[in-house]
Amino acid sequence: MTQGVIELINVRKKFGSKEVIKDISFSIPEGEVFGLIGPNGAGKTTTIRMMVGLMKLTSGDIRISGKSISTEFKDAIRNVGAIVENPEMYPFLTGWQNLMHYARMIPGITKDRLNEVIDLVGLQKPIQQKVNRYSLGMRQRLGIAQALLHNPRVLILDEPTNGLDPAGIREIRQYIRRLASEEGVAVIISSHLLSEIELMCDRIGIIQNGKLISIQNLHDEGDSDIQNLRHITIEVAEIEKAIELLQSEFEIVVTLENNRIIFHDEKEKIPLIIKSFIENDLTLYEVGTKRLSLEDKFFDVIGENVID
Repeated sequence: MTQGVIELINVRKKFGSKEVIKDISFSIPEGEVFGLIGPNGAGKTTTIRMMVGLMKLTSGDIRISGKSISTEFKDAIRNVGAIVENPEMYPFLTGWQNLMHYARMIPGITKDRLNEVIDLVGLQKPIQQKVNRYSLGMRQRLGIAQALLHNPRVLILDEPTNGLDPAGIREIRQYIRRLASEEGVAVIISSHLLSEIELMCDRIGIIQNGKLISIQNLHDEGDSDIQNLRHITIEVAEIEKAIELLQSEFEIVVTLENNRIIFHDEKEKIPLIIKSFIENDLTLYEVGTKRLSLEDKFFDVIGENVID
């Protein structure tokens, strides 16, 4: 297995006697966009704060380019760019002046590199304007440019599309995908916008109560639980008999809505279910299917009663 650019190995975090992060392990290779999702209070922000050195681990390790965040902090963190919550900029300086200010803190940043990141995030025209005239989307892009100045191998973004309009969200999504594919950056995103995570990410990790309870591939047909699952709606005359058949023969848990049977299952099961209905003389009126969304899968995993 290829070593990840960033690896979390049996990471735990306690506040007093309360364990808030419970033995989390995962690895992210270069060029992958990885989404970290979960209910409020699940442990996403705590995990991110440990990744960037803002919070110490109780036990376990986080390695970035093979360097431990605990014992080789300077060597590890120089490979990380991050925006935790909102990017902070000086509003009465121009975008260029802000980037120059941050560049002075890092040895070896050239004007060519400044222009490179400005081109990468598409801020060529407004870069000489004062930041207080920037839209929220432009500030987010400037924050990403600042985080990329030192050529990090890992970019960590906490709610990168928070507060943006649809056009701004689409712009940030495109820049993140471009960073991963063209720069080979491993990108970690924490967000509540599941529809955007589904469009943006290659894989997602679901955290609940401090545990990593599931990792899913999103776009690998044949290897993805989400790609293979379907939301299935069946309209049948003999509802009770149909439910009994689904439970006994296929071990499917169903719900009823407007006299229609609803459940989630693999698409390969659909012909078998229809065949079984016909063989058992059930009057089948309609079968409707749609691909299971990330939101559907998320609530399947964590439970419907959790407010995110």
